Amino acid sequence: MKGVQIGKAAQQTGLSVDTIRFYEKEGLLMEPPRSEGGFRLYTARSIEHLQFIRKAQELGFSLSEIRELMLIQDERTEACAHVRDLIAQRLEAVRQKIRNLTTLQEHLEEALTKCSRALKDDAAGPQHECCPVLESIAHGITSKEKGDNAG
Repeated sequence: MKGVQIGKAAQQTGLSVDTIRFYEKEGLLMEPPRSEGGFRLYTARSIEHLQFIRKAQELGFSLSEIRELMLIQDERTEACAHVRDLIAQRLEAVRQKIRNLTTLQEHLEEALTKCSRALKDDAAGPQHECCPVLESIAHGITSKEKGDNAG
């Protein structure tokens, strides 16, 4: 039986030995045959599977989704449509994260403006007993809710 040991497989795929073992434990990769000395021997096909898993993770797919992609790939039945649907779902999740991050960015910009304004006002003489941002966080009120246009 030809193959490479786990350390060499890790080098070839850019994964750690622990990650490869984890993928085996999770059923993403079949446990490879062993040498007479008991070492795992990874075939070229195993290496391809590991590279597939790594690349799919880089695209943001979860291990569950990767498992599904691998089944589709192995069965080759209506693969393109199914993969398109998975990609569409992943893309929508990414778009939602971007919307959430944009909202977070707006809130942080608003808080920074409040801080800058308060510090500028305080230079002429203290106006606040407490930081206005801390006050709004404590009371759960944003400046937009107060009617203050901080932008």
